[in-house]
Amino acid sequence: WFEVVNLLQERNLLPPGPVTPPTPCLPQDLQKINCHPEVFRSTLTSIPQTQSLLNKAKLPLGLLLHPFKDLSQLPVVTSSTIVRCRSCRTYINPFVTFLDQRRWKCNLCYRVNDVPEEFMYNPVSRSYGEPHKRPEVQNATLEFIAPSEYMLRPPQPAVYLIVLDVSHNAVETGYLDIVCQSLLENINALPGDSRTKIGFITFDSTIHFYNLQEGLSQPQMLIVSDIEDIFLPTPDSLLVNLNECKELVQDLLKSLPQMFGKTMETQCALGPALQAAFKLLSATGGRVSVFQTQLPSLGVGALKSREDPNQRASAKDIQHLSPATDFYKKLALDCSGQQVAVDLFLLSSQYCDLASLGCISRYSAGSVYYYPSYHQQHNPAGVECFQKDLKRYLTRKIGFEAVMRIRCSKGLSIHTFHGNFFVRSTDLLSLPNVNPDAGFAVQMSIEENLVDMQSVSFQAALLYTSSKGERRIRVHTMCLPVVNSLSDIFAGADVQAITCLLASMAVDRSVTASLSDAREAMTNASIDSLTSFRTSVLTIQQPGLLAPACLRLFPLYILALLKQKAFRMGTSTRLDDRVFAMCQLKYQPLVYVMLMIHPALYRVDDLTDEGALNISERTIPQPRVQQLSVEKLSRDGAFLMDAGSVIYLWIGRNCNPNFLTQVLGLPNYAANMLPELDTAESQRTRAFVGWLREQRPFFPILHVIRDESPLKASFLQNMIEDRTESALSYYEFLLHVQQQISK
Repeated sequence: WFEVVNLLQERNLLPPGPVTPPTPCLPQDLQKINCHPEVFRSTLTSIPQTQSLLNKAKLPLGLLLHPFKDLSQLPVVTSSTIVRCRSCRTYINPFVTFLDQRRWKCNLCYRVNDVPEEFMYNPVSRSYGEPHKRPEVQNATLEFIAPSEYMLRPPQPAVYLIVLDVSHNAVETGYLDIVCQSLLENINALPGDSRTKIGFITFDSTIHFYNLQEGLSQPQMLIVSDIEDIFLPTPDSLLVNLNECKELVQDLLKSLPQMFGKTMETQCALGPALQAAFKLLSATGGRVSVFQTQLPSLGVGALKSREDPNQRASAKDIQHLSPATDFYKKLALDCSGQQVAVDLFLLSSQYCDLASLGCISRYSAGSVYYYPSYHQQHNPAGVECFQKDLKRYLTRKIGFEAVMRIRCSKGLSIHTFHGNFFVRSTDLLSLPNVNPDAGFAVQMSIEENLVDMQSVSFQAALLYTSSKGERRIRVHTMCLPVVNSLSDIFAGADVQAITCLLASMAVDRSVTASLSDAREAMTNASIDSLTSFRTSVLTIQQPGLLAPACLRLFPLYILALLKQKAFRMGTSTRLDDRVFAMCQLKYQPLVYVMLMIHPALYRVDDLTDEGALNISERTIPQPRVQQLSVEKLSRDGAFLMDAGSVIYLWIGRNCNPNFLTQVLGLPNYAANMLPELDTAESQRTRAFVGWLREQRPFFPILHVIRDESPLKASFLQNMIEDRTESALSYYEFLLHVQQQISK
């Protein structure tokens, strides 16, 4: 049974707080130990028995995964034998069946396996003969410390290579000071052990290496000017042990910003610099952090501007979403083969062709960071954001030489993967580096009928080397019920997971077909599923646009996607901004993607302690979420919009003077900072903003929006429910959907 909502009549659909994922209909004991939805979830929490039933529902089937998420309580098991199914290699988990003390049945392939002798002893309770009480069978997420058979070679050390653009353009932005400063401050917090290695390359029209060998009185710069044929001038002293050579490294970081202060070099040979980085790291593997500020102009991988501003607003379709050259992809695949990942920091005020450059990170399992119009003087908010992101980046957990495999119950198959990686064999993702902020998605199909099965399971296993040189395996297992009626499928639909999977599919569609194809496919996804619901599930036909309660936000989220930077038409969205939004939709975990798609709006000039959270001695107000429509803004109020990577504080023209003085400390009010005032209102507002920021691994800038603010347009662009020059209002969109359904 489920509630049916008429979307044309129900105007207040948003819950007051976060949207909660549906709970799978499983027996209580299984439900309790199932994998946490922030780590592993499915678009459908009830799996259809057959592919034809799935086709009828018109909803996508897939999994969303945040496998290396920072977890506060992660059970770690050290054992000389890791118990796995003899046939399909599934790790023993809470959803297996014990036939008796000595035999267990795999929940993926149903093979009966023997329980090894040492599994009979439980190290936690120190008792014998209760294998079902071991941590492996009590936890849906856990980590094994792997024995030697899980290593192809001795675990690699943590290796970090910093590659810096030092052309005139780069030096002018002032980013070098920030990077060197941040490295100096965090050098002792870089994850690693006594074997950690570090190296530096700088580049303009030539490539510069730095000899940091122990015993030198100062770092020695070595220049390679033949960029057509890159070689390493002194192969053994360019990557050095961080502990042994720390002073030289610190000397280099202190002198780098001045070294190029007066440079007149405008050219930039990024491709050759990346080739040099690959040569330097291919023996060990490791992480390359590249800082780039312009279009690469020299040597392999040089690019020409493909952006025509006149095309932006008028074009029916957006060109140049795919790479201009396959150089970056090919090099990324070479990197992946040698366990090297490349992270790209793009700090630029003009077009940089992220569609081409992004490939270096995408296929090597790196990350892309993008700071448009970055400048130390003209954009202080951008500088603060870069500083905070860099600190997190340098100090967050990292896994080296990783692979991830996703297994599922017999009858199901996984076919398309989304995220940053290289698919090594049909189901093995190669991740030279894995980081705690990376998300993945997969699409699935039902190959054989699941007729005699009550439930199915999915297991993701991530094998990696920790920064301390340990081989570890992190395993997540999820169990879901199998159903044979359309109404059960609809009742268990996870609207946010569906939206995120469709967003990833739409990015692929934009690149392989066209943006208009992708937009049409998203619109049709909402029309088709609601048509199926109306014709096949509802017994009584009644007027209106009817949706099951769990999908009531589906058309709203689809409209939000159509207005998202990645997919919107008509407005003058810069090409790099669009491509970056597409990258983020594909590799951010679900919780952050949802804020990018549908920001959260709160009224904040009347915050109270009613219903507040208490977290470590602090009171965090919990205002209700408002609809994204201008009619919700009142001139005498202040509203906070959390759009994931940016937070806007909109101040109404007649805003309550109390708020202005108690929170913003007017008249001497600084543009993008909340001053620390000793008032209850200031404390509440700062506690709320601080709490929002703490919930994510990147740092959202706060912009204060007044009537004359240049950012007012971007704030209003997020008002999804309102009409814009090129897009329907929410109500118009609902009418369009209803019209298509009743055709």
